[in-house]
Parts: sequence; C-alpha cells; structure tokens
Amino acid sequence: MQKKSLSHLDESGRARMVDVGDKADTQRMAVADGLIKMRADTLALITSGKVKKGDALTVAKVAAIQAAKKTSDLIPLCHPIPIVGIDVEIEPDVDLPGLRMSVCVRSTGKTGVEMEALTAVCVGLLTVYDMAKAAEKGMKIGHIRLREKRGGKSGSWRRKDE
Repeated sequence: MQKKSLSHLDESGRARMVDVGDKADTQRMAVADGLIKMRADTLALITSGKVKKGDALTVAKVAAIQAAKKTSDLIPLCHPIPIVGIDVEIEPDVDLPGLRMSVCVRSTGKTGVEMEALTAVCVGLLTVYDMAKAAEKGMKIGHIRLREKRGGKSGSWRRKDE
C-alpha cells in the first residue's frame, strides 16, 4: 500500500496552501456534529429561553453560520470558498443531558467544505457555553466530528461508526 502524502506540505516539508486553480467546480456538501453536556437544570434554562444573556439557541445558530463563513480567516491553509447554504440544527437531549448540534454546509467550488462545517459546530457549541456559563461553568463540549461529505475528486464519504 502506497503512503499518501500530505497536500499541505511542499517537497521540503514546509506548509503551503494547495493550488486548486486547475480543479473543476463541483457541488460539495459536508455535515459535522458535536455536543455539549450540562446539568439538567442548565438544559431547562436554555430550552426555556431564560438564560440571562438571551436566547442561547438562536445566538448559537447565528454564531455557527458566521464561523462557517469565516473559516479561512481562522484556519491558516483553508481557502476562502463560496458558501451557498448553511443549515444548523440544535436538539436538546435529556439523556445527556445537553444539546446536540449538527451543521450542513454546501458550496459549489474547487475545494470541500469539511473545515467550514467542523468550525461551525465548534463555535456554535462554544457560544452555548458562553451564553450559559453563569449558570454552569462545568459544561463539557465534545464528540465533534465530520459525519458526511459529498463532492470533489474523492467523492462521497459517510462515517460508519454511527
């Protein structure tokens, strides 16, 4: 089996931004998800809209959208890409207890949107923490992962450990 090289490194092992200029524009999509665990009373405070800072769920959705759009400003070797759609879902889970967040990012371009979806989930969950930290500082953010991607030369991929 041939070892795959890292495309963000040049022949000398130095970091570089990959040249995607010759790649064809294709429809691309990525879905990432993650969660934030908290006490049941904190979850009730968030879902009832009684967090002192305001509507944590709406603010977290807006933050996730902003983060996806700003990914190339945050991750040094990411290309700025034309995002055509972002869907953010936040679901309460009383069994955690906590919230589960899923972000789907779509683009038509030369490179994928996996980093945009992952960044959106991270910032969205951090925003929930920021909005509710006065009620609980011990919340835990985790299980952030790419769930699915479509498009581009490598085609479709879906996480098998669901």
